[in-house]
Amino acid sequence: MQTFDDIRFYDAPEVNGAIMEYARHPMFRALLQFTFPDKDEKGILEILEKCHSIEDFQNYVIYYSVAKVIEKSTEGFSTSGFDNLDRTQSYLYLSNHRDIILDTSFINFALLNHEQIMTASAIGDNLVKKSFLLTLSKLNRNFLVRRSLSPREMLASSKKLSIYIQTLLSEKQSIWMAQREGRTKDGNDRTQQGVLKMLAMNRGQDSVMTCLKKMRIVPVAISYEFDPTDILKVPELIAKSEDVEYVKSSNEDFNSIMRGALGSKKRVHISLGSLDDSIFDTIDAKPISDNDKLQELAQEIDRCIYGIYKLWPSNLVAYDLYNNTTKYEHAYTERDKRSFERRIERRITTETEVARESFLLMYANPVINKEKF
Repeated sequence: MQTFDDIRFYDAPEVNGAIMEYARHPMFRALLQFTFPDKDEKGILEILEKCHSIEDFQNYVIYYSVAKVIEKSTEGFSTSGFDNLDRTQSYLYLSNHRDIILDTSFINFALLNHEQIMTASAIGDNLVKKSFLLTLSKLNRNFLVRRSLSPREMLASSKKLSIYIQTLLSEKQSIWMAQREGRTKDGNDRTQQGVLKMLAMNRGQDSVMTCLKKMRIVPVAISYEFDPTDILKVPELIAKSEDVEYVKSSNEDFNSIMRGALGSKKRVHISLGSLDDSIFDTIDAKPISDNDKLQELAQEIDRCIYGIYKLWPSNLVAYDLYNNTTKYEHAYTERDKRSFERRIERRITTETEVARESFLLMYANPVINKEKF
């Protein structure tokens, strides 16, 4: 019998104990005070005492935390495609990935508003090394993806993860996963073939396409008008352009989490797409290798994400500035352009053209990809 204790989230009997153990932790208290600014310590404690399952914690606490983030850091939150879901069905949401915490938080906020099943979500174990962050992630139905393993360990870990994901889906638990390992730094969203390969590892006698079809994959496009962590991503993009290894600072991920949560995003939109079963059947019938089939499916997922991605004035201005054109000037105002140019000036303090181009492409690539597909 496969056990998942090293990667799973909390079972219901473990939830209240975990919450009360960290109730007075400085970071948890800061989250609670942010979420419930009008309540005193006794009032907050009464809320926590009511949480005896992850669903309780998400309904009584995290839902209001996300609502407060939307209120404080956005100028609008919108969705599309959620009405096409069947609330009796579980799905595998395969999503582009911009923000470490908020991508999944916003999706679950939208799912709850539409009375749909909220997700269990994959998170890299490198992001939850601190015990408090690990506890908080497990309270939010996150399961761990192991990083920094040897090739043999990675194979075993991937097989285990594949079994766990299929187990959750069979139990009517929806799943969120990023389409690739880590956040997309340059705005150029691409589904990694390796992610699809991992998902299908536990396929038994099924073909790889039949296995993936059964998972009911829903492509997701998350679009921020302004990415509050944009400038934090530039050094890594510069290093990549210069073919230099990029080494994260010790607090880089935590800083990204905090800036992502509290920084201004202007408007945020989440779009859900769909993959017709015929796509899987058509690919499956081709006389090509499984790897080639997975690559074709990855391209179909990308095509869907590009098609449903919400383009903001920031994307269109960045495209025109990067290409020195006026192609999209009809779709944004002079005020939009000045606002984006000021953002560049405030964030790109270095004189290097690579930094400016990297920043522009971060916003322009969704336009480029939508044009291609």
